[in-house]
Formats: sequence, C-alpha cells, structure tokens
Amino acid sequence: MFQRQIRTIGNKLNNGIRTFSSKPNAKVTYPRRIFSGIQPTGQIHLGNYLGAIAQWVKMQDNNEDMLISIVDLHSMTLPHDPKQLEKNILEMTATLLGCGIDPEKVTLFQQSTVHQHTELCWNLACVATMARLAHLPCYKEKSASLRDIPLGLFIYPVLQAADILLYKSTQVPVGEDQIQHIELCQELSRMFNNKFGQTFPHPHALITGAEYARLRSLRDPSKKMSKSDPDPKSRICLLDKPDNILNNIKKAVTDFKSEVTYDPAERLGVSNLISIHSFVTNKSVEDIVLEANNLNTGQYKLMVADAVISHFKPIQDKIAHLVEDPQYLLDVLKQGTEKASVIAEKTTEEVRNKLGINPSINNIGKIKINA
Repeated sequence: MFQRQIRTIGNKLNNGIRTFSSKPNAKVTYPRRIFSGIQPTGQIHLGNYLGAIAQWVKMQDNNEDMLISIVDLHSMTLPHDPKQLEKNILEMTATLLGCGIDPEKVTLFQQSTVHQHTELCWNLACVATMARLAHLPCYKEKSASLRDIPLGLFIYPVLQAADILLYKSTQVPVGEDQIQHIELCQELSRMFNNKFGQTFPHPHALITGAEYARLRSLRDPSKKMSKSDPDPKSRICLLDKPDNILNNIKKAVTDFKSEVTYDPAERLGVSNLISIHSFVTNKSVEDIVLEANNLNTGQYKLMVADAVISHFKPIQDKIAHLVEDPQYLLDVLKQGTEKASVIAEKTTEEVRNKLGINPSINNIGKIKINA
C-alpha cells in the first residue's frame, strides 16, 4: 500500500482541491498534464456538476494542459442499450460544452475513437494480477448482485489506468471514493517502469470539490445524492425541468421544526438544502440563514428551488441549443480525437519499443541465425 501524503494545491487551482501522492519511483520530471473521464451513462446531478465539471472549468480557465474523455468503453462493462449509449455520448458532449468546457482550451474526445486506449489496457493487463484487481471495492460492490460477471467489469480499473497513463498524465481529478483506482494506476506505472524502463509518470489524485460530497439525498438525507438511487425525487439533475426541480425540493425530507437553521449533526435535511442554496448562489451559510430568518422550512424550500432553477437556466438553454446541432458535437469530438491521438500514438510507439513488439533494424540491429 502506498503511503499517502496530502498537500494543498496552490491558488492556481482554487480552494477545495487537494492531492494524494506517494514518493515517485524514479527521478524523472514530466510536464504537468491533467486527465479526467466521465461516463455517458445518464444525467448529471448537482453534486456531479459542482464537484467535477465546474472544477474542470476552473482548471481550464487557469490554462491547465487538460484532456477530458467521454469514456464510453467504461459504460459497456454492464449491459447497455446501444441506441441509448449513442444518444448519451452526444448529450454528454453538449452538457460539458453547456457547462463551460471549451474545446479550444482543453482536449475533449470520445474514448473509443482513440484505439490506443485498448492496446495499452492489454499491455498493462499483462502486468496486473487478478488478486490485486479482485480486492478493489468498486468491483466487489458492482459484482455482488451478478451471477455471471463480465470480464470487462473485472478489468475496467486497468482500462482506467491506461486512460491516464496513455497521455502521461500527472494529475487526475477524482472523488475520494476513487483513490484506490489511482493507487492501482500508480502501482501499474511503477511495475511497468521497473520491468521495462522508465516510461510513465507517477500520477497524483486531485481530490476536487470535496465540500460537495456533503450533498445528501433529498428523500433520505442520511445517504449521499446519487444518480443510481432508484427514486428520481432524491436528486436534482442538471437537465431537470423547473417544475421537477421545484417538486423535488418541495418534497425534500426535513424535520418537524419550522425554523431554518444549519446543524448538519441534528438537522441533516434542512442543512442539506442550505448547502445546496449556498453552492448555487456563492452565499455563505451564515448569510443564507440570516436571509431565511422569518421563513419556515416550507417557505424556504421555495427560495432554494428558485435559486437552483435560476442557476441552471442559462446552462440548460445552451445545452438545448447544442443538442439541436449534432454535427457540431460530432465535429468537436473529432477534433478532440485528432489532438488526443497524436499524444496517444507517441506513447504507444514508446511502449511497443519497450515491450519488444515493434521490431526494426534500428532497435535490434542485424539478425543473426545460429546454424
């Protein structure tokens, strides 16, 4: 197990982002590069938007060298509807652009269109062990209810590592629940480097938007807000219509007290609404509680709903405009694929040489056959 160290990222990346790292195995300096992936498997809820996409926009605006991949191959590890996946890929592209991702500033692309991802996944799979993969908690959780476990579900953390290492990424924005996957990536990088020579950097995990992890389910505040929750009223999604947002917040579980106070230990439901209100308005919790001094919780819910709807409206309008032009979305992804492929092929060529599967006269000289 790697020893974890936590350091604060400088002002360049804003508050609320920290990095987990361990001592690199070689003294090689790699240029700073950020990689992140997002699955096209359904709508983005408020926590995803604030904790991930909004943080990517901040990094982009700070001129970071960043690649963002719509990781469609990962969404195939469990049964899927091909037509729906095709739709989701374009919808996710529109969503990212609508939230402020600029394809001129970052490389935005569809994972499966860069074939080197799967080649590096195979190469790293030949280094990884089944015992190590079986210990990952996400695999245990997702396979617990399955009788027949797809091989893709078992090895998808190796594909995650390939996604990162293919671009020699040095930082990976993730939630705290993904730390073990980054640790696996670090291990595979170290193992490959030790066997075949220095090739990959030692990627660090950027824990982004940790404060948004406290967003809770609207129906059960003891749980996190999640898109996998079977109750759609438990969350607020980026593309929800205003009436749905209003109804979900009006039906949010609170308690029997009428006043609006912030007390996450004793009043989790009301405190969750205050947190949501704070995040979408950039107002402090203290200011919000003061504003709601003369309101009961029912009246306050209307105030929260209005704030969320107002925050989402310009984003939703832009997304609605973008999905009407699928050719533009395809062009954006194609441009991103072309940019990503240049980096990917350079790394792949190096890996092939290191593995001995790219024979040439320059690499091995004249071949001699012993009689």
